[in-house]
Amino acid sequence: MATEAKRVTDIGPPHFEKFLHPIIKENYGQWKFHDSLGPGLLSHTGPNGTIYSVRMSSPRLVSSNFLRMVCDLAEKYCDGYFRFTSRNNVEFLLANKDNIDPLVKEINEHGQLVGGTDNSISNIVHTQGWVHCHSSATDASGLVKVVMDELSDYFTEQKLPHKLRIAVACCLNMCGAVHASDIAILGLHRTPPRVDSDTLPNLCEIPTTVASCPNNAIRPTSVEGKTTVKVDEEKCMYCGNCFTVCPAMPLADPLNDGVSIWVGGKISNARTEPMFTKLAIPYLPNNPPRWPEVTDAVKNIVELYAANARPFERVGEWINRIGWERFFDMTGIEFTKYHLDDFRHAGTTYRRSLHNRY
Repeated sequence: MATEAKRVTDIGPPHFEKFLHPIIKENYGQWKFHDSLGPGLLSHTGPNGTIYSVRMSSPRLVSSNFLRMVCDLAEKYCDGYFRFTSRNNVEFLLANKDNIDPLVKEINEHGQLVGGTDNSISNIVHTQGWVHCHSSATDASGLVKVVMDELSDYFTEQKLPHKLRIAVACCLNMCGAVHASDIAILGLHRTPPRVDSDTLPNLCEIPTTVASCPNNAIRPTSVEGKTTVKVDEEKCMYCGNCFTVCPAMPLADPLNDGVSIWVGGKISNARTEPMFTKLAIPYLPNNPPRWPEVTDAVKNIVELYAANARPFERVGEWINRIGWERFFDMTGIEFTKYHLDDFRHAGTTYRRSLHNRY
């Protein structure tokens, strides 16, 4: 492993080795085995000792008070060491096994949960939503909060057939992992951008606006002597790229924007090759702050998966085994024309697996 002394530049972030727990640093590249001690509790053992992990629930957008609480717990039980996982959970890194139970107790006293490992739901990875993103069709943070409120038992207990990954993206640009998660919640626009021809010439560069559209749906035009643009609605896929470069083409529509549900994706290469998600529910309305239609739909799918899948079977593998017709019957989801998947192209020839089969 590289050391700080070998670095010949100070450009970029500090070397990651500076922030590793001493036990992790001493065992780096030499791990012997790891074990699960319970929901949210892991141990990793190497020739130079064992490190213990306690995974705590956490939102992606946190307050300064939350961070102070996390830092205080880390100083008290972990010599100051903790990390954020790729799905935005907090993992406390302990050298002393005796500190696990007191840490878990204090985490619960702060109103947080411990879990998210092995056969459970980890935290939901998500995009910016209404808080930051200018092209969002729904609020990612709010959806994650209400969905995890409903599914918290599947976070704190390891009672699923296999691990389950949920993702939320607030528009079809999909900054999140909705294309390759077991269950995905995807915000969608259903109307094209509205062109404000009065202000567009003063706010936007026409060539840049035209070039921003990936579907070639924007064309220059003239309205009452002003140079502006028009949108070919049949070509528009509601991505919001034009609004990114031109504020005079807003896309958000509170009456028509909503949420779709996708299922069956995974990155794992264990039993089948990686899979992309497929459409389950084409549209559900935005009903903040609790999104009851969305939470009911996701909970329905999770409970059916928990009750009917075989051990170590991911959601997509379970659906492929029983068939999509049976999946729609079990979930009560109506099959519509939007479910017809006729997009093939090069995807049929891409090799997405590391498996060598002859």
